[in-house]
Amino acid sequence: MDTKQLETLLAIEQCGGFAAAAKKVNITASAVSQQITSLESEVGATLFDRTYRPPMLTAKGEEVVRSARAILQIMTETKTSVSGMQVRGTIAFGSLRTGTNSLVPRSLASLRKTYSELNFRLRIGMSEELMNEVVSGQLDAALVADYVAVPQSLTWTPVVNEPLVVLLPRGTGARTLEELVRKIPFIRYRTQVQLSRQIDTEIAQLSSEPIEVVSVNTMTAVVGCIQAGLGFSIVPKMALQDTITTSLDWFPFGSPPIYRRLGVVQRENSSRKDVLGALIVALEHQGQKMLEDI
Repeated sequence: MDTKQLETLLAIEQCGGFAAAAKKVNITASAVSQQITSLESEVGATLFDRTYRPPMLTAKGEEVVRSARAILQIMTETKTSVSGMQVRGTIAFGSLRTGTNSLVPRSLASLRKTYSELNFRLRIGMSEELMNEVVSGQLDAALVADYVAVPQSLTWTPVVNEPLVVLLPRGTGARTLEELVRKIPFIRYRTQVQLSRQIDTEIAQLSSEPIEVVSVNTMTAVVGCIQAGLGFSIVPKMALQDTITTSLDWFPFGSPPIYRRLGVVQRENSSRKDVLGALIVALEHQGQKMLEDI
């Protein structure tokens, strides 16, 4: 089995087709096809269903992709360790959507100061699906909320404990949630994530039922609706940026304030524990700094 075949296989999986992969690995499309045919012969299984255009990975193909990713990662780290070179390669990192506004990008930028040869592939999704991809090896690690069940094969390390806040248009004069509900409509964050369920549970306990004016499935859209004056909502504090805090008002959600914890999940036997450990430190530092600056 040739490592070039494995690199080509991963290029196809990442690019979505043979032709695009050919450009990525800088060979002809026919050479890509020949490499995959040879790889299929060696493993004794069909890796792509060629009745589709472009060809789709079979179940066996997905297994080989996961193995190829692990094999190439081990080879890269071994070369780095033996030669004393800087850590190279790609870290596949997942994050829930609210973490990608600033927290994760700032942390990756901080990590690059130490690991300048390292690249990143960032995947955005919901906590449950991200953890499944860490288990399967599609991701090295992921930033997720702590209210989901962590599989036994993974470890979860808390990095941020952020408060939820009530975000509202400037000038409403309301300083309690009960008062705010009587004044302006509610913008609901409607999506199948724990944050949404957590907010809905607390809102349902109010003595007055809020009037829902709009429901949206991204936090960016929630903030946009508030900026447009449509109503108020509940957001994680790190969703607030300088441009938002200067144009809107906010106050803590709940008494005592309600928090949500974010943490990093990774496989217990991950071969990239050192780099991921540095990333966890960066997330902790950036998270604390962001909360202090808001």
